[in-house]
Amino acid sequence: MTVIGIIGAGEVGSQIARAAITNGHDVVIANSRGPETLKDLMDELGPSARAATAADAAAAGEFAVVAVPLKVVNDMPAEELAGKIVLDTNNYMVWRDGHIPVIDSGEKTVHELRQEHLPRSKVVKAFTHIQAPRITTAGKAAGAPGRLALSASSDFPEAVELVTRLYDQFGFDTVDNSPLSESWRSGPGQPAWTAHEYQTRAELITNLARARRIILR
Repeated sequence: MTVIGIIGAGEVGSQIARAAITNGHDVVIANSRGPETLKDLMDELGPSARAATAADAAAAGEFAVVAVPLKVVNDMPAEELAGKIVLDTNNYMVWRDGHIPVIDSGEKTVHELRQEHLPRSKVVKAFTHIQAPRITTAGKAAGAPGRLALSASSDFPEAVELVTRLYDQFGFDTVDNSPLSESWRSGPGQPAWTAHEYQTRAELITNLARARRIILR
């Protein structure tokens, strides 16, 4: 049994919490409004879940999931996340996040910026090209025909290995799309993103190779 710290209790964070508990993990989950506002979710998740502040969730987790958008000014509990693997589920959405010039220009990916915000953590891009509800419904047993695949990108092989194990527990195959500088290949608008509902491992490998960098001027 592993304790997973989850920062962000929206659709993605909540679905990862549900899948984690189903697979025997405990979760400590935080949102931006305070633990007391998560009572309904805690009632649903049961005794394997606890609501906390972001710092407390980060400190409690053996590894952490960050399920909130990146902000230009770092608002992550970097000290509590130091030394830990951090799964970053964020996608860069200009309509939501505003323009971030170093991403628009192709100089950095959003996940490289998250790694810069968490210099003593091991960031890995995960769960970014699957619709949140499907995290708990689309998984299949290993070797099953049509088993979906998800990508993982990191500058740390051990972080990809952890995500690979977690994906397998949740019912998905993994394609390693490392390092973080390549993480744009599964981003919004790319073939891997568009085909998210039916991609097998072989199809995801092909779609990642078909990606073309989108540069915003």
